[in-house]
Amino acid sequence: MKASELHQKDQAALNKELTDLLKAQFGLRMQLATQQLTNTSQLKKVRRDIARVRTVLTEKANQK
Repeated sequence: MKASELHQKDQAALNKELTDLLKAQFGLRMQLATQQLTNTSQLKKVRRDIARVRTVLTEKANQK
């Protein structure tokens, strides 16, 4: 997900996206712990997407 796409969303949509990403991260961590995860690069992608969403949320909060 690109930051430009995130900037176009409102705060409610960003919070929902963040919740979905955190759930996905939890699922991936459980798969990793049980050795069912084959593509470990997914963890990195989800972690960075979470950081992008949190950054955009912080930017929007600071603009007010």
